[in-house]
Amino acid sequence: MTSDMVAVDRLRLGFKYFNRFMLLMWRLGLGRFFNTWPAVSGRVMVVTHRGRITGKLRRTPLNYAIVDGDIYCTAGFGKVSDWYRNIKENPEVELWLPDSWWAGSVEEVDRQHPDWLALLRQVLIGSGFAAYAAGINPHRIGDEELQQVATEYRLLRIRRQAARTGPGGPGDLSWVWPLATMILLPLVLFPRNRKR
Repeated sequence: MTSDMVAVDRLRLGFKYFNRFMLLMWRLGLGRFFNTWPAVSGRVMVVTHRGRITGKLRRTPLNYAIVDGDIYCTAGFGKVSDWYRNIKENPEVELWLPDSWWAGSVEEVDRQHPDWLALLRQVLIGSGFAAYAAGINPHRIGDEELQQVATEYRLLRIRRQAARTGPGGPGDLSWVWPLATMILLPLVLFPRNRKR
């Protein structure tokens, strides 16, 4: 195994654990908070998709860019990404955006599309630190070099179809905050008497 492959495996593992943290933050109702400084944290959404083998719903935090009303994201690790393989099997998804929740449909943008590279660059700019972690400065890298480093990247367009509401969306665990407050507030306001 080459050192490049080891580095990619470590990066994938790091993103796997970071994505779990990001998903928890979204479920706790803090997704909007993580989108307040996109130059650093990136623009983050959550895509709910159906597992191609299990049929179970899966949620994946992804960086994105909105261009002409459509949402673009990329599978930076290419066709080996589980979420990418799931949406290729079933392109109907749900999106948790910082200010809304949508049903949508995904389609891959062909590399021959005249705006493929420009759209990919917008997604990478919208990814904040993630592009830099992959060794890409999307503001400075030239088109030819970006084309070379992005050979495995898959660019996806998500078209929003219908607004969603109800249970099971972003912030589905936000009930934790009032409960935690009810438990912790008395402990803070009325600390136990300490022995002197």
